[in-house]
Amino acid sequence: MFFTLSKILWFFAEPLNFSILLIGLTFFLLLLAWRRFALVTTAGAFLILGLGAWTSLGALMMHPLEDRFQRPASLPEKIDGIIVLGGGFEGGVNLVRGGYEMNSSGDRFVEAAILAARHPQAKVVVTGGSGNLLLNGEGDGVTAPRLLTALGIAPDRLIMESQSRNTYENAVLTKEMVKPKPGETWVLITSAFHMPRSMGIFRTVGFDVVPWPSDYRTSGDESIGVTHDNPQDSLQNVSIALREWIGLVAYRLTGRTGELLPSP
Repeated sequence: MFFTLSKILWFFAEPLNFSILLIGLTFFLLLLAWRRFALVTTAGAFLILGLGAWTSLGALMMHPLEDRFQRPASLPEKIDGIIVLGGGFEGGVNLVRGGYEMNSSGDRFVEAAILAARHPQAKVVVTGGSGNLLLNGEGDGVTAPRLLTALGIAPDRLIMESQSRNTYENAVLTKEMVKPKPGETWVLITSAFHMPRSMGIFRTVGFDVVPWPSDYRTSGDESIGVTHDNPQDSLQNVSIALREWIGLVAYRLTGRTGELLPSP
């Protein structure tokens, strides 16, 4: 229920979708000759799109998320496992074509391959099924072995979890699968903007991990004003950051994390 409800609510809250709905509502209001209300909905749609595409709003919303957890200066010589949260592959494409096409979060798997090469004794866990409510796609836990073995990681080092649909299920199912022991070192790789919520969830389920953020979307130096990024990426940053902040609130209210904004 939580998964389905979250997907439905986000469909309406996502800035681009919400703007389109406002524009559709504008036409309906004009049919009713409610011009003042139509003016409000039109202005709302253009305000959302304008602020998202042409200003640094998205980057500013990202900064507290991306800066919250830093990579450690060094890792122990021996680490027991590397956990990669899914979301880095184009599931719909790979389901049909059988490859390992990556999306903008594919840096997660680049970092995993680098750490796996540095720590050849560590297991590599990829957790993530299909997180889409309606669209068919191959889960990252299915796609990842094709990429990681092609990059030289031995198949017997790989542990795939392909049933989880969100970050909470990532943590729960991964812990059940690998059964971490006291004193072991497990490294968690996910996008920097997603690391605060991920760390909060892993702590809540009792799985102690070392954060290894990747896939940064901002330089961290952006200030209030006109964006220096392209409009598409700027609007996407607003959408990603808004979703993450909503997720932090929702997971805190439902007890999936112990803090609103988990700290190092």
